[in-house]
Amino acid sequence: MDWKKALIFVLDIVIGVYLVLAMTAFNKPDPTRNLCAAIQVDFEKGATDGFLTANDVKQLLYKSHLSIVGQPMEEINTRQIEELLQGNDLIERAECYKAQCGQLRINIVQRIPIIRVMADNGDSYFVDTHGELMPSIGYTCDLLIATGHISRKYASSVLTPVATTIMADNFWKNQVEQLNILSDGTIEMVPRVGEHIAYLGHPTNLSSKLKRLRQFYRYGLNVAGWNKYSRISVEFDNQIVCKRRDKKKKV
Repeated sequence: MDWKKALIFVLDIVIGVYLVLAMTAFNKPDPTRNLCAAIQVDFEKGATDGFLTANDVKQLLYKSHLSIVGQPMEEINTRQIEELLQGNDLIERAECYKAQCGQLRINIVQRIPIIRVMADNGDSYFVDTHGELMPSIGYTCDLLIATGHISRKYASSVLTPVATTIMADNFWKNQVEQLNILSDGTIEMVPRVGEHIAYLGHPTNLSSKLKRLRQFYRYGLNVAGWNKYSRISVEFDNQIVCKRRDKKKKV
């Protein structure tokens, strides 16, 4: 009977060792599962008018010598990536985190330009929706342009709400091509349709002035003709002053 007990004891040991080895082998991590397989860049929903693309963001990381794809996930410093991206003039906020399946996810909130300033003092820059100045760094986009006597303070505090009002209305967004700022701070508006200048005066009661001008477009210019006047002023309340276009005689 002793040899049977000894055999059972040996078998128990063998089975126990096998189970330990099997569990160790099955639980050994797959080194490829802990590596970063891809970078997914997402932009804030609705922010379609920014300058950056997902590829631009990846290029920023590449040019900063941050090797991410193929690196162990635990070695990737998400805080470092956020600080790097938020140091870019075109990015307002960046959030970086590690997702399943070896993905590094980056959520970007862009600074959205609302107007481009080309002042006669030589300044050239963009202004974002918060009134903050953005450098002109070689990107192009179809934006409202402001020219004339424009200081940086004027661009930030005055032009931003004016541009916001114009761009919030689809009609004016498509109709207004340029704003020209005169030396006294008053504003001329250059339309896309019609060979005239719309004079707004000082940027006060702007919504009322634009409403009055739009009604004149609808009930006046649609009848008289869009090129009949060279200047249309809505500077003063409850009135519209028009200057006829000079008719040059043919020789």
